[in-house]
Amino acid sequence: MIIEETTLTLMISCHKLTRRFGDFTAVNGVSFEIPSGMICALLGPNGAGKSTLMKMLTGLLKPTSGEASIAGFDVRREPLAVKRASGILPESLGLFDALTIDEHLMLSGPIYGLSAGETRTRTDQLLHVLGLDEGRHTFLDQCSHGMRKKTALALALLHNPPVLFLDEPFEGIDPVTANTIRDLLLAIARRGITILLSSHILSIVDHLADWILVIRAGELVWQSPANELPHSVEELYLGLVEPAKVADIPWLGSAQS
Repeated sequence: MIIEETTLTLMISCHKLTRRFGDFTAVNGVSFEIPSGMICALLGPNGAGKSTLMKMLTGLLKPTSGEASIAGFDVRREPLAVKRASGILPESLGLFDALTIDEHLMLSGPIYGLSAGETRTRTDQLLHVLGLDEGRHTFLDQCSHGMRKKTALALALLHNPPVLFLDEPFEGIDPVTANTIRDLLLAIARRGITILLSSHILSIVDHLADWILVIRAGELVWQSPANELPHSVEELYLGLVEPAKVADIPWLGSAQS
């Protein structure tokens, strides 16, 4: 068993979290709380502040003002403890082309204090569950995008963190890979792992998330349990954030002269 059961406690908490870059406010006074074992979807258009918010919550970016804690650790005063308590899947994936899938995990284990034997056991289990067994000795520059994304997810899970931050985990991957990742997230959430993920794949969010956050222009414009939404996730998103454009380009499809 890779993930151990945990009791229901508050794992992500932020109060009036704000980040400014000069005169530009990327995140403005965001407040929410997420208990253990919950999958929370952070939704919003490109440039809304999702990645900035995640970077502050994971200790990678200092807030301009406000407070936040992860697994009881303050993101300002205890950034290293926050990083140890977090599993992070960044949008860039953060992988090394000159290493194989297996090498990524085996070299990362000791960083988290895992023995070589424990790292090998966990690596074998993660690669098996994620369908990476046969490609484990493939160098990352020869991997498909789906293989790269699953490798980054395996790295995020390797040290058994109580909190996961996933930036667009379903973007650019095939349906089988998406289903594999979705099912794994559901399984570990049932064992107490808290997950905050951003995604534009609203159909998956609709069947995955327990809690919905919607951010627009740096401000939180919606938060509620998923089962209390007045409409589907897609309808909520389009109504609050980004109405679908209805347009036509007359010359497309016209007979060529």
